Parts: sequence; structure tokens; C-alpha cells
Amino acid sequence: MDINSPAYNDNRNYDYSEVHSEHREEYAVILSMIEPRKKIIDLGCGNGSLLELIKQKKEPLKLAGVEISESGVNAVRAKGIDAIKGSIDQTLHYTDNEFDYAICNVTIQMVNYPETLVTEMKRISKYLIISFPNFGFYKNRLDLLLHGRMPKPLLYGYKWFSTGHIHQLSIVDFYELLHECRNLDVIKLDTVSSITGIKRNIVFAYPNLFMPLPVFLIQKKDNT
Repeated sequence: MDINSPAYNDNRNYDYSEVHSEHREEYAVILSMIEPRKKIIDLGCGNGSLLELIKQKKEPLKLAGVEISESGVNAVRAKGIDAIKGSIDQTLHYTDNEFDYAICNVTIQMVNYPETLVTEMKRISKYLIISFPNFGFYKNRLDLLLHGRMPKPLLYGYKWFSTGHIHQLSIVDFYELLHECRNLDVIKLDTVSSITGIKRNIVFAYPNLFMPLPVFLIQKKDNT
């Protein structure tokens, strides 16, 4: 496809002007990790679809989003939810412990400074919910081994040069990041709810190999 074509597939544009709502499999998993009537912020909230679902299902005391795209911010505000435009891997303009939950859904691999993002999430909230495409997933390993290229299953239909994914990571890599950011405990690891039965047991026995989209619930230790 001609890269100058309007139909060129490029997810670095973050243009939500034509996509006002969407539903993703991991939303149900994230919702299951959130208690009702809490203060919640979504970092890299896109068009606010997850925030809208939280508003409907969890009756939050406070709900906010941060998004780098102007069209995304406009879409969130159109849903009646507070949102500001900004980079999520810089110092956030929120006070310490202002929220109960800070969410970063399938976005940590798109920022320049993942360690700053996690540190700021820890500063402003008690719980962190983070999900990302797992580079260590077996289909990605096979694609890299057999074809010697950036794994196509990891790109979700984009090209290696037209995706916003700049820091691909595995589950093992993520645990290393949490260790570097200090004083964080993983209290739950889950994945998309469509995985059931024996297959689910295998996935959870070897998550770095078989879990395509991990969702972490993380708690910061007291006084940190």
C-alpha cells in the first residue's frame, strides 16, 4: 500500500475522530480487578471506551483520563468524563495517592520512558493495572525464528515501521521493570477471558510462553 494513501495503516497517528467507542476482550478482565466506588485514572485512555465502561459498571467516585491525542481527549470528554492532553511517561500533574487505581492498557510498549510511567503510576495510586502484548508469546517466537523478522502477530496488522510499539517486552521483561521501579507487588496476573479449560491451565503454568496479552494487578507497598 502507498504510504501516502489516506487508507495507509499507521497507529502512530492516534486519530480517534472516526472511532468513538470500541470493545476489547481485556476490558472484562480489567473490570474484574476494580472495586466499585473508587477513584480511577486511565493513562493512554484513547477514545475513553474503557473509562465509559468503568463509569457504567463501577460507579467511580472519581474518573479521569490522560491521552496524547487531541481527538482522543475530545472523544473522552464527549462521554462526560474528565480528560487532559499529555504524555503519560512524564511527571503527571496529580498529587500523591490521588487515585485508588491507575490503569495503562496496552500502552506501556508505546512510550519512551516505561520506567517513568510505572513510577508515576505508583506515586499517584495504590493499585496499578497494566497490560501489554507479550513479545515472548510462542507465536511471536516462531515467527521470528522461521522468518527472521519482527513477528507479525505482535503488530496487529501494522508494519514494523508504522506501529507505535517502540518498546516491545515480554512478561519476564516486565517483572524486571517492576523490580527496578521498586516496592511493587504483583497480586494478580490474568489474561483475556475467552481462554478456558485445560488451555487456560497451560497458559497460566507458562505465561511468558502462552499468554498473548497479560493483565497485571499490582499493589504498591505501604509508605512508598
